[in-house]
Amino acid sequence: MNFSMQKMEEKIYLISVNMGYGHRRTAFSLKELTQKIICANDYDGIPNFDKEIWEQMRKFYEAISNFYRFPFVGKIIFSFYDQLQKILAFYPKRDLSKPNFQLKIIYFLLKKGWGKNLIEKLKEKNLPLISTFFIPVFMAEYFNYSGEIFCVVCDADIARPWTSLNPKESKIKYFVPNQRTAGRLKLYGVKRENIFLTGYPLPQENIGGRDMEILKQDLKFRILNLDPQKKYFEKYKILIEKKLGKLPTESDHPLTIMFSIGGAGAQKEILIKILKCLKPYLEQKQIKIILSVGTKEKTKNYLEKNIEILGFKNYKENGDFSSIEIIFEKEIETYFQKFNLALRKTDILWTKPSELSFYCALGIPIIISLPVGSHEECNMKWLLRRGFGIFQEDLNFINEWLFDWLKSGCLAEVAMEGFIKGEKFGTLNIQKILKQKTIK
Repeated sequence: MNFSMQKMEEKIYLISVNMGYGHRRTAFSLKELTQKIICANDYDGIPNFDKEIWEQMRKFYEAISNFYRFPFVGKIIFSFYDQLQKILAFYPKRDLSKPNFQLKIIYFLLKKGWGKNLIEKLKEKNLPLISTFFIPVFMAEYFNYSGEIFCVVCDADIARPWTSLNPKESKIKYFVPNQRTAGRLKLYGVKRENIFLTGYPLPQENIGGRDMEILKQDLKFRILNLDPQKKYFEKYKILIEKKLGKLPTESDHPLTIMFSIGGAGAQKEILIKILKCLKPYLEQKQIKIILSVGTKEKTKNYLEKNIEILGFKNYKENGDFSSIEIIFEKEIETYFQKFNLALRKTDILWTKPSELSFYCALGIPIIISLPVGSHEECNMKWLLRRGFGIFQEDLNFINEWLFDWLKSGCLAEVAMEGFIKGEKFGTLNIQKILKQKTIK
C-alpha cells in the first residue's frame, strides 16, 4: 500500500536552508508536496553577495556549536552568542513584539538586497511558498511576494527572530508543532488567523497514514525490547492491546539504540565514551548501536578509527560492524531516507533535544543529551514536562542506569506516552490546510 501524499506538482514552493539538519529534515518530511526542495542558500544562480552572507552564517553557527565542547572559554563564547537568540520567559504573558538586535541585522541585510534574486525568480509563478526557516519568508514578504507565505516551526518554543519586524501587520502564516509555540507567536504579535496548530511534520514512511499501520507494527516489537521483564506490560496490558493490538511473542531485532549527531558534528567524543562503556554488551550482541553521522565524512572516519582502537575491528562482517552501524551518506536526502528506515528498528533515540524531539510521537523514547542553545533547552523542558524523554545520567555508568531503566519498564512507558499523546499527523495536517486555503 502506498502511504505517501499525493504530489502537489507545480503548486507550491518548498524552501529550506543548508544550516544543520533540522530545517532540511523538516522539509524532507514534506517532500511529497512538490517536485523539488529549494535550498535558499545554495540554488542555481545565487548571487555571490547572497551566498557569502549565508556561508558566513553557516560557518559561524558550526564554529560556535563546536566551541561549546570546550570547558569554560567555549561556554562563555557560546553563552554570548546564545543571548542574541535567547527565548525569553513565557510568563508573565506580555507584549514581546519589540524586535531584537538579531532581527534588526537580518532586515538591514534585506535592505542591501539579500534574498531579492531568489524571490524575483519565484515571482514567475507566485505559488504558495513554504519555508522551514524564517529568513526566506522574511525575504518573500520584504520583496513583495504576492503568493501566500507559510513558515514551518521546528522547535517547541521560538525566539523573537522567527517573526517579522512588524508581526502585527505581517501576512506570514505559521504551521506550529504545539500550543506553547502558538501562544508564543501571539505574544510576538502574530495574528491568530495566521497561526495553524498542525503538529511537527513527521516522515509518513514511519507512520503509514491515518491508520498508523506501520507505526503500530513497529511499536509492538519495540515495546518487547523496552520492557524485557514485562513490568510495564503487567500494569498496562489493556491499554497496550487497545492501542496496538496483541503483541508478538518476541521482537524481530535486538535492543537497538540510535545516537544522532547534529549537523555541526560536535558530539562525536561522547559516542566513543558510550561505546567503550557498552562494549561487553555489543561484543555479545545483546544490543546494537546505530551511529547516525549524516553527511559529515570526517565524523564517520573519526568514529571508524576510534571503533577499531577500542578493539571492535574483529567484529566487522561484510564490511559492516555487526553490532555497530554507522549511517552516513554524501547526499542529504539519501541520508534522511536511510535514517527514517533505521528508525523502524530503533528502540531508543539518544540525541540532543533538536527537532528530533518531536520523533517521540513515533513511540520512540528519547534519551536527552546536553542541549546546545536556548531553543534546545526549551525542547528539553517540553520533552520532560510531557514525559516523552529522560535526561541522560552520568556517561561513566551507562551500563548501570540504562539497564535499570529497561528492567523497570520506564522506557516502555515513555514510548507509549509519546505515541498516545504526541502529534503524529503534522505532515497530513499541513497538506490538508494547504488544500483548503491555497490549492485551487
